[in-house]
Amino acid sequence: MRIEHIALQVNDPDAVAEWYVNHLSMTVVRHVGGSSRTWFLGDDNTCTLIEIYHNPAAPLPDYAAMDPLLLHIAFRVDDMAGTRARLIEAGCTPVGEITLTPAGDQLCMLRDPWGLAIQLARRAVPLV
Repeated sequence: MRIEHIALQVNDPDAVAEWYVNHLSMTVVRHVGGSSRTWFLGDDNTCTLIEIYHNPAAPLPDYAAMDPLLLHIAFRVDDMAGTRARLIEAGCTPVGEITLTPAGDQLCMLRDPWGLAIQLARRAVPLV
């Protein structure tokens, strides 16, 4: 078995999807119109998908109020400082500074323009 996608309920899926494509190098795998305005976005090799949608029957999570350690999307990066600066310029809010773990990993946390936590990770030894 393998994970197909992780779904995120948001207020404006069209704007979120556009921002993720433009600033996080994600690609549109599928777009479903209608009231849910669902977007399936893939990473650079389309092995991991994120579903961005809006279902009016379900409550909207207050991502900005959540501790980023409870929920975040982690992106592997090569240039930690450059990527962090570029995303802040694109509308992200920093949550702390770049940290170095005892294992030698560089990590930093940001919030996208809608408050969802994004982690940047530069691993000393890649996880995948």
